[in-house]
Amino acid sequence: MTKAGGGFAVGIDIGGTFTDVVCTDGARSTIFKLPSTRDDPSRAVAAALARLADEHGIASSAITRFCHGTTVATNAVLERKGATVGLIATEGFADILELGRQMRRQMYDLALKPETPSWLAPGARRVEVRERVAADGSIVTPLDEDSARAAITRLVADGVEAIAVSLLFSFVNDAHEHRLRALIGEIAPGLPVSLSSEVDPAFREYERTVVTGFDAYVKPRVAHYLAGIADALAARGAPCTLAVMQSRGGLAGTETALRRPVRLFLSGPAAGLLGAASVAAAVGIGDIIAIDVGGTSSDIALVEGGRPSVRQEMSVDGYAIRVPTLDVVSIGAGGGSIAWVDGSGGLRVGPRSAGAEPGPACYGRGGTDATVTDASLALGLLDPDGFAGGRIMLSPARAAQAVADVAGRVGLTPEQAALGIHRVVNAQMADGIRLVSIRRGIDPRGFTLVPLGGAGGIHAAALAEELGITRVLVPRFPGVLAAAGLLVAPVAHEVSAAFHAPLAAVNAEDVSGVLATLDARAAALMAADGVTPSDATIRHEADMAYVGQSHTLAVPVDTAAPLAGLAARFEAAHARINGHATGAAVKIVNLRTVHEATAPIVVPTAAPEPGPSLVAERQARLPGMDRAAPVPVHARARIAEGAAIAGPAVIAQEDTTTLVPPGWTARALASGALLLVHGEP
Repeated sequence: MTKAGGGFAVGIDIGGTFTDVVCTDGARSTIFKLPSTRDDPSRAVAAALARLADEHGIASSAITRFCHGTTVATNAVLERKGATVGLIATEGFADILELGRQMRRQMYDLALKPETPSWLAPGARRVEVRERVAADGSIVTPLDEDSARAAITRLVADGVEAIAVSLLFSFVNDAHEHRLRALIGEIAPGLPVSLSSEVDPAFREYERTVVTGFDAYVKPRVAHYLAGIADALAARGAPCTLAVMQSRGGLAGTETALRRPVRLFLSGPAAGLLGAASVAAAVGIGDIIAIDVGGTSSDIALVEGGRPSVRQEMSVDGYAIRVPTLDVVSIGAGGGSIAWVDGSGGLRVGPRSAGAEPGPACYGRGGTDATVTDASLALGLLDPDGFAGGRIMLSPARAAQAVADVAGRVGLTPEQAALGIHRVVNAQMADGIRLVSIRRGIDPRGFTLVPLGGAGGIHAAALAEELGITRVLVPRFPGVLAAAGLLVAPVAHEVSAAFHAPLAAVNAEDVSGVLATLDARAAALMAADGVTPSDATIRHEADMAYVGQSHTLAVPVDTAAPLAGLAARFEAAHARINGHATGAAVKIVNLRTVHEATAPIVVPTAAPEPGPSLVAERQARLPGMDRAAPVPVHARARIAEGAAIAGPAVIAQEDTTTLVPPGWTARALASGALLLVHGEP
């Protein structure tokens, strides 16, 4: 991936409602939003490149770094628009995908959807091959190539578009899986194949099969999509390669990403969290709660000590998928969330969203349902002529009608209904924040709330008050911070291997040997993305648990002395996360290496423009006001460093609106961010 030196770096994040664009050369920054094109997201990317050239004079030939966050993998699952997948398993194990584990969240709910994703490869598309590898990697039964060819031929005849291969103990000895890929290549050249030994080389056959199945399911669609983006760049003469955000918070080149496209889940939320952490670090704040409020959903994460935490499993559409990801919780609450009335007459909001098409009623594109954005407009919180930089003209009349329809169904005035919509969605967001803080034993009151996304600034202060948080840090360009986060993200690759043994029986030389092998593989991935070893930092980790315990914790490993202090670090982590440590025998389950190369770009900011910041006054009802009243409106671009704005006030800018309710004061920092503080004059 080419560095941005001498040219422009572009970050484009495609969300469910808007596509966010940030372009910077380190000296000047251009930011804007475009409506997402759900039928073909690459059209929004092409439109962004055209707008950069036509309106801002930034030719595609001047773009030397292009970073992209995408929802295409996630949407393929949510919309069930992935590939037709066939599964090859060890003889006797074809149904592991359907059997799953004996863990049921709602055992007695007969209407609950299946908790195992058997739809990835229904029974007719699950085939077995005669082979067997033992737990120590020795071959018990050699691969029967006649049965393998028959199984592959059957799947091809059934019209599969991708094949997932998940054999027993292949994470210890992958010879049979690699031979099966070669046979598939002979019988059906070009057919996408996902091997469990490459996608997830770790024990637990069900989890390994699930993630391999999802990898095969999204691989053709992701490949087609990324090829379209690359073609758009090439057609406009951009001399850069495409870098894609992975769920763990690192960028990868197209070819590397396509090896394991399942790692592109939660691509956008990961970028937003990195952007929020970078903005906070610039002003010396290490403990934050980031909430990215978009049009369709809100993504929430907690950062301690400046480093986002990583978990080894995520949930997509309710299915647990073993993929390393930044610890982000997503809820179905955003600016486009639709307000509705349940059977008992109660006001509800979301998770259904109006999206970009037709969008909220106020967009005037055919939507009639009241959304959170309609409620915000009805309360006077948004400028109908300045939304998305004036690119989308909002209709107060349509918003008022949509909110009035909801009000009539719940017996409230339109203003009460609009306030109710806000209070309901704020309560949902607050519960999401409690999920990543209080439910994990962490007091949110010691953290700074960092809102991002187009609607983050609208809800931030109200959320903070509900949670007892007294400080809110608003980035200079919060509405496009996910796109900006792409530019500060490192090129990063993680490689792991199973290493299942009691710590007492482990030899330090064996651990060092495995880590050296993993480092070589990770270095090859970094080299494929243009990173030399001298530019990369390396971290080693071990997934550990008590002997007899199922769930693991990631513990840092000292490369020079891999076993030194390992048990103590595990005990400390167990006590911090689970509230206790037993002192019992400990085991290692997996070993991991992470290679990273820091990006040369910082989150874009902008110098204040000349002129007074107070530009208008608008009738509005902010949180904490008992009635609508004239409220001063300030232009964010004109707020000088050190200036203080006492609430109630509205701070408007192209990509978002920030509310300063009564009792809050907003101060402009040297970094360009705003710090909202509660209770200070």
